[in-house]
Parts: sequence; structure tokens; C-alpha cells
Amino acid sequence: MRRVILTLGAAVIAAATAWPSLAADKHQGYFGPAPGPLELVSWRGFYVGINGGYSWGQSDWSSSVTAGSSNPGGGLLGATIGFNGQSGGFVFGLEGDIDATWIRDTNSSGTGVCSVTCETQNSWLATIRGRLGYAFDRAMLYATAGGAFGDVQMSTGGLTATVGRAGWTAGVGVEYSIFGPWSAKLEYLYLDLGSVTCGPATCGINTNVDFTSSIVRVGVNYRF
Repeated sequence: MRRVILTLGAAVIAAATAWPSLAADKHQGYFGPAPGPLELVSWRGFYVGINGGYSWGQSDWSSSVTAGSSNPGGGLLGATIGFNGQSGGFVFGLEGDIDATWIRDTNSSGTGVCSVTCETQNSWLATIRGRLGYAFDRAMLYATAGGAFGDVQMSTGGLTATVGRAGWTAGVGVEYSIFGPWSAKLEYLYLDLGSVTCGPATCGINTNVDFTSSIVRVGVNYRF
């Protein structure tokens, strides 16, 4: 019995000693070379892209005789440029974009000029924003905030006034590296251009008109 136990013990020790090399040979022979360390995607550098989406929001008209609101909505399409830095998984940078927009709505159920018609329209939007995100290799989640710029066109009774405005925007998004330097993103932004004045020449009396919007858009970027 002692002899059997010693023989089995020796066999176990020999198998344990030989197993690492046998496993390595099997891995090399049957499955090819062992994989190296995971190569992570780099988000560093400049990039350019295109974006498009849809906007919906609210525009309130108010004066001593006027009250009304509308919900301007419509599509947008434009170009993007930006720069990313990266430290570990953290990605940070600056992004700007400019879009042609087809955002408008009309209200004729209010008081004052809005009892006839008051239309709010926007034909372009631009933003310049900081971005801060965290990359999980190919996927990056980020938050963004900065300045927003655009025009507010106010129309009533066949007359129109247009004012350029600066405001603010903030939002969140996710970007995914598709292949090579190409990536795609899905983004939500809230944008506020504040209040503008529709003067007596158009509205009969100074009338405050504000413009806020929510934007959902997709984009494709190319990193250099």
C-alpha cells in the first residue's frame, strides 16, 4: 500500500510540474499565440465631423398687452470641430459646432399680437462647449456645457424682426469608436438663448420673446 501511495504521489508531482508547459504548448499549438495586452482606443487629438438631429422647445411672448407661447421644433444639420486630451480613462476637451436649422412654430390663441399670429423661428445655431468624459475602451460617456449662439426671428401680421443672441447650453452624450479614427455619437443638449425684444415696428409695443430648446442629435467624427 505504501508503495502504491508513493507511486501515485510521484505521478501527481510530475503532472503538476509538467502541466504549465503542456498547457502553453497546447495553447500555442491549437489556438495560436497567446493574446497580448488589450490595446485601448486613444481619444486624443483633433477631430472634425458632421451632425444632425431634431429640436423641440418653447417660446413665450409677453408685454403689457400680449401673452402667448409656441413650441418651435424642427430639424438641424451641421459641422463639428474639436480637440480631446486624455489621461487614463478620463477624456477632456473643447468642441464647437454650427448648424443650419429649420425650427419654427406659430401661435394665434393668445392675447395682443398673439391673438392674430406670433411666430418664432430659428435658422442657425452654434455652440462652443467643454467636454468631460470617461472612456471604457471604445465607448465614452461624457457631459458637456458652454456657450450657445443663434438667431431668433419674430413674425406677426406679416412683419418680421430678427435678433442674434448668445446664451448657454448643457447636455450629455455617448460616443463610440467604430473603426480606426472614425467614431459615432448620440447627444442631448438643452439650450437657452434667453429673452429678446420685438420692437414697436414689428410688435406694436416692446414685447419680450424668449427661446429655449432641447436637441437630440447624432454625429460622425474623424480623429486626426
